[in-house]
Amino acid sequence: MKRVSSACILFAFCSLFFLTGPVIAQEAKKILSIEAYDMLNTVPDTFLIDVRSRSEYQFVGHPTEAYLFPYLYLSNEFKKKGDDYGYQFGNKNANFIKEISKLFQKTNNLLIICRDGERSAMAAKDLAAAGFKNVYNVEDGFEGPEFPYFENSNMNKYYRQLAMRNKIHGFNQRRHYGWQWWGLPWTYEMNPKYIYPPDLTQPAK
Repeated sequence: MKRVSSACILFAFCSLFFLTGPVIAQEAKKILSIEAYDMLNTVPDTFLIDVRSRSEYQFVGHPTEAYLFPYLYLSNEFKKKGDDYGYQFGNKNANFIKEISKLFQKTNNLLIICRDGERSAMAAKDLAAAGFKNVYNVEDGFEGPEFPYFENSNMNKYYRQLAMRNKIHGFNQRRHYGWQWWGLPWTYEMNPKYIYPPDLTQPAK
C-alpha cells in the first residue's frame, strides 16, 4: 500500500512538472512615462531607475526622482553605425544587478528608463531574470525615439520616408515622445541621494 502511495505521489509530481514546465522568470512589463509617473505618486515601494550614461544623466537632464544606475558605459570609440556617425556604447556594467540588489528589494516596483526605451528594455530583462518580480520598462524613454516612430517596421519606414520627403518639422529629432514630451518633472540637479552608489565612495586620502 505504501509503495502504491509513493508511486502515485511521484507520478503526480512528474505530471505537474511536465504540464507546467520549469519556473520561468516573469517578464518585464511595458508602460509609458505618464503611467510610470502616476505609479511613483500612487503605488508604495515604487522606484524609478535611469540606466543611461553618467553624461546623459547630468547634461541632458533626468526625472527628478530617478536613481542613476548606468547599464552601458559610453566609450571613446567614434565610428559609423548604420547611417550615422557617433561615439559608441562600450562595455556593459558588470555590477549592474549587484548594485541594484544592494538598494532595492526583489518585490519593489522598479521602473526602468533610458533615452528611448532600447537600453531600458535590456536592463529590465536582466533584472527580471535576476529575480526581481515587478519590473517595468518605460518604453517611450526620457527623450523618446526619433520622430516619427512606429513599432511596426513597415509603417515606421513608410512614414519616416514621407516625413523626410516633405520636410516635416522635427523629423529625425527626439522629444516628440517620452518623459519630457509629457511635461513630467525633470532636472539637471545632481542630488547625491540618487547618484550611482559606487560614484559616491570617496578614495582614501
